[in-house]
Amino acid sequence: MSEDICQNLKDVQHRIEQACQKAGRDSNEITLIAVSKMKPLEDIEEAYGCGQIHFGENRAKELQDKMDACEHDDIQWHMVGNLQTNKIKYMVERVNWIDSVPKKKTIREIEKRASRIDRVINTLIQVNISGEDQKSGCEPEDLEKILKYAQGKNHVRVRGLMGMATFVDPDKVEEVRPEFRLLREIRDSHREWECENIQLDELSMGMTNDMEIAIEEGSTMVRVGRAIFGERNYGDD
Repeated sequence: MSEDICQNLKDVQHRIEQACQKAGRDSNEITLIAVSKMKPLEDIEEAYGCGQIHFGENRAKELQDKMDACEHDDIQWHMVGNLQTNKIKYMVERVNWIDSVPKKKTIREIEKRASRIDRVINTLIQVNISGEDQKSGCEPEDLEKILKYAQGKNHVRVRGLMGMATFVDPDKVEEVRPEFRLLREIRDSHREWECENIQLDELSMGMTNDMEIAIEEGSTMVRVGRAIFGERNYGDD
């Protein structure tokens, strides 16, 4: 298994490097988040042994269990899924990134919980760029008020934006390019709200099927599960 995961990581890194070369970018600008949801801790250990540091989970309980069981202090844990506010208290002691913040209420809860243990949590504001009702995230027109609310928080650091494109078949992946471009444009148009704890440098967009398009459109973080850990029981990345 380790050889498979190691080879898969190399293959994904090669895809990243090729996409960066095409876009005239440095591949060191891209952070690979290995999305290990529904996969055992052993797979995380295998990937870690191959040099992978950033791991993402989309369920609060699964994230908590894996953080508790894993002994590697240098792992960067990302919460990438739909986040219920009442679950934040279970992850603030160890989570490094909450990538799916959709509203002011979430920021308020992170600040409250993190302040009690004097931790600073990296966050990304999730924006609904696909227009699909089932996709989480704030509407683009609501981002300004969220950023205004986040300004000056001592324990919430807003590092950028996250978006999920419409899921399309691999042969139609070019169709999602405008959605990735939209997120970059939204980020660029909100730079005026940057301050000490808000720096919109990160754009988390792109998964197994569409990471090349996302990188060409400015992604700095790609969330890849299937191409690293193999298929799951349902058609999500």
